[in-house]
Amino acid sequence: MKRKIFDDGLIICHSPKSLFFTCILFSYIFVFIFLHSSPSKNIDFFTTRKTNNKAKQTFDIDRATLLLSTQEKVDNDLVVESEVEETNDPLVPPEHVSRQERIAWFRHKLPELHILNSNSLSKQFHRRVLEFLSGGCSVQFYMVWLFPAESFGKRNLLSVESLFKAHRQGCLIILSNSMDSNRGYRILKPLLDRGFRILSVSPDLPFLVNNTPAEAWLKELKSGTKDPGAIPLSQNLSNLIRLTILYKYGGIYIDSDIIVLRDFSKLRNVVGAQSIDAVSKQWTRLNGAVMVFDIYHPLLLDFLEEFALTFDGNKWGFNGPYLLSRVVSRIIRSKSNGYHDFNFTIFPPKAFYPVHWKRIERVLKKPKNETELRWAEQMVSQLNGSDTYAIHLWSKRSGDCKIEEESVVAQLILDHCLICNNL
Repeated sequence: MKRKIFDDGLIICHSPKSLFFTCILFSYIFVFIFLHSSPSKNIDFFTTRKTNNKAKQTFDIDRATLLLSTQEKVDNDLVVESEVEETNDPLVPPEHVSRQERIAWFRHKLPELHILNSNSLSKQFHRRVLEFLSGGCSVQFYMVWLFPAESFGKRNLLSVESLFKAHRQGCLIILSNSMDSNRGYRILKPLLDRGFRILSVSPDLPFLVNNTPAEAWLKELKSGTKDPGAIPLSQNLSNLIRLTILYKYGGIYIDSDIIVLRDFSKLRNVVGAQSIDAVSKQWTRLNGAVMVFDIYHPLLLDFLEEFALTFDGNKWGFNGPYLLSRVVSRIIRSKSNGYHDFNFTIFPPKAFYPVHWKRIERVLKKPKNETELRWAEQMVSQLNGSDTYAIHLWSKRSGDCKIEEESVVAQLILDHCLICNNL
């Protein structure tokens, strides 16, 4: 009969084989001491052990991977592949080339520009949007994101948080190939888990421009004979997509660097002035970073026509804020059609652009003294007032600037964030 001896938690079983195991134990101890007596052997021993640990970790990863469903594994593989592809943006033209050289480059790149064409995923765009909106929304918002999903950073998430802080029952559609992915889902998961309604959807550009003045423009672009311009094409495609989504579905478009401060639900057919003349107090430039329009609004059709007829990819803003300004100026000057006949309103800069882009750094910095602290407090109070709906952070200008603690923007974010982990 075996007899068990308990000693400090160890169980030693005496059996006829115990002597054999004792010999094995002493042999192991001898080898261990010998290895420690030789430096080179010692290195080999620990290297082997480290390699074995890596092998174990690899095995654990492989075993975890096997637990995924086949579809999840395929999706993950596609995400990894897309993340590699995202590092080289085919929409950025080469620098210091002639117009003809750029057209030749663009013609060569056309097969890579998936956003210009319909595919099996983007063809579901209209159905997915209608199904999403049919769930009921107090107000419907849109963003356009034509960059890698990994670039959708903390400030962009703060923009989304502020949107839902002011519109708990609202909906947000992000038109983006990259965000319509597992990675995009993981980025937005903290908000999705809290029940906020967000749809990232790959846009179907041919569908969006269909039966609009921009349809012929897209056809010409895809022919490879049109100069896309020196400005990254993604910027101008974003200008186009925001106009088409508002025209075909109606709602509110906002840039992803907008911090929402107030409820938008009562706004109808609104564009905002970015700047005004100091003397006349008349607006000098409009901006499309925030636009509110009913479905099929005639002004949007005029914007799309202007985009198609006057497109210039070599001038920054020409197909965006300057386009809106040109069209609205013509409408106002027209004797036969005053802009009131188009049923839209131009809001002053304080509504959406209360801080000029040249001064945006100041509201990102921490006050250095009592005077600056009082100014910051007054600024926060004004921006939280009834006349300001949002603040544009002008990421092209301020993207590399840190939002410092106690700054105007930091205080606004604390007032208007939901999760508040992204400051």
